[in-house]
Amino acid sequence: MASFDIVNEINEQEVDNAVNNTLKEISSRYDFRGLYTEVTYHKKEKRVHLVAAESMKMQAVKEMLIRNFIKRGIDSKVLDFGTEEGTSQGHLKMDVHLKEGIDRENAKKIVKEIKDLKLKVQPQIQDNQVRVTGKKIDDLQSIIQHLKAKDMGVPLQFTNMK
Repeated sequence: MASFDIVNEINEQEVDNAVNNTLKEISSRYDFRGLYTEVTYHKKEKRVHLVAAESMKMQAVKEMLIRNFIKRGIDSKVLDFGTEEGTSQGHLKMDVHLKEGIDRENAKKIVKEIKDLKLKVQPQIQDNQVRVTGKKIDDLQSIIQHLKAKDMGVPLQFTNMK
């Protein structure tokens, strides 16, 4: 039986590189000179903490972060922007959580999409991934192509093709 896994994984080194590139871009931009701006990546909590002097600068930092994530090959759908909050120094702060894994609701949508194709395969939800098994590799490859064309709300990677 052939099988593969549908997962949503984040490469932490690439996230770190994207954050560092954003910091480098902020330091070289003229409109950020003399203003307090902070971008820190907390690996254990899987979040990026942003602090900017004003709302316009916060929006610019968000756009730079998204652009650098895309440049590093990470889908921007993994970024879950929180709400802007004020700090005691008069700045704005925001937490950006990184979504990893496939939650139950999205896994059910993926399984339904696969079953709607009416191929002879068996999708199974396993923790934060979906495993698809079938006899024909061609069926599995057509499922991969179909899911790549669909927008499922989370970025999908296809691993462990056997």
